[in-house]
Amino acid sequence: MMASSHPILGLGIVAFSGTLTATFPVPMKFSREWRWENTWLVYATLSLVVMPLALAAWAEPHLLSLYTSLSLSDLLLPALFGYGWGIAQVTFGLSIARVGIAMAFAIVIGMSALLGSVIPLALFHPTAPAGITGAFYLASAALLTCGLVFYARAGREREARLATTTSSDNGFLQGLLLCLFTGCLGPMINLGFVFGGNIAAQAMQRGVTAGRATLCVWAIVLAAGYLPNAAYTLYLLKRNDSAAVFPQSFLREASLAFAAAVFWLFGMLGYGVGASAMGAYGNSIGFAVCMAVLLLWSSTLGTFAGEWRMAPPRARSRMGIGVALITASMITLSFDSLLH
Repeated sequence: MMASSHPILGLGIVAFSGTLTATFPVPMKFSREWRWENTWLVYATLSLVVMPLALAAWAEPHLLSLYTSLSLSDLLLPALFGYGWGIAQVTFGLSIARVGIAMAFAIVIGMSALLGSVIPLALFHPTAPAGITGAFYLASAALLTCGLVFYARAGREREARLATTTSSDNGFLQGLLLCLFTGCLGPMINLGFVFGGNIAAQAMQRGVTAGRATLCVWAIVLAAGYLPNAAYTLYLLKRNDSAAVFPQSFLREASLAFAAAVFWLFGMLGYGVGASAMGAYGNSIGFAVCMAVLLLWSSTLGTFAGEWRMAPPRARSRMGIGVALITASMITLSFDSLLH
C-alpha cells in the first residue's frame, strides 16, 4: 500500500501541499469590489462543499451508498471535529484581515502544529509521550511559546509604528486574540481526518485506492466545517447589506475566490494523501512538516506583500527570531519520530 511503502514521496507531497495552503489568502488581497463576506462565502462554498464532494464522487461513484453503509459514530466524530474546525476557519479569515498573512499564519500554525501532532500521538500511541518522547514535546512547547512571544511583540511594535488611533490598536489586539483562539481549534481538522479512518477503510474495501479514499473523509469533515462559515458570512451579508455587491465585477471577483479555493483545498487534500503515504506516524510527523512549510512560505508571502515594510528594524528582527523559534519547535516535533 502507498500508505506504508512511499514515506519519502509522502514527505514531498506534504511539503508541497504546505506551500499551496499558505498561498490561498493571496488572491483575496486583489479583491476590489466585494467585501470580505462576499469573497469568503464563495470561497468557502467552493472549497468546503462543491469541490470536495465532486472529488469524493469521482473517487467513489457510489458515494451515498458508502456513507449509508457506515455507522453513525463513523460519520459523527469526523463531522463534529470538522464543525469545530469550521469555527476556526472563520476566525482565521478575520485574523488575516486584522494582523496580516505572516502573523496570522505564524501564531495559528505554530499552535496547530503542536496540538495537532501531540493529540493524535497521545490517542493512538499512548506510551509514546513518556520518556524521551515527552522531553521532545516539552522542548517543542517551550520553543513555540518563546516564538509566539517574539512574534507578538514584533507585531505590537509594527502596529505602534503604523497605528494613529486607539481603534487601530484595538484591532490588532482583537486580531491577536482571534489568532490564539483559532490556534486552539485549528487542529480539529487533523482530528477529523484521523477519526475518519473507518470511512477511508470502508472505501478501500470497495476497491478505492488509499489516496482516493482520503477524499471520502475530507468531504464529510469539510462539509461540516462549512456550516459555521456559511452562518457567519450570511449574517454579515444581511447586517452590512452587502449581498447587493455580488453582481459587481462578478467574474473577476469570483475567479479570485475560486483561485483561493483551489490553493487551499488541494493543499489540504495533498496533506491527506502525503500523510497516508508516510505510514504510521504520518498523522503526527506529516502534520508537523506541513505546518513548518506553511509557516515559512506564509512568512515569505507576507514579506513580499509589504506587511512588514513600515515596521521598525527591531520589529523585523524579532519577527525573524519568532519565525526561527516556531520553525525549531516544529522540527523538534518531528525529530523524535524520525529516530524510531
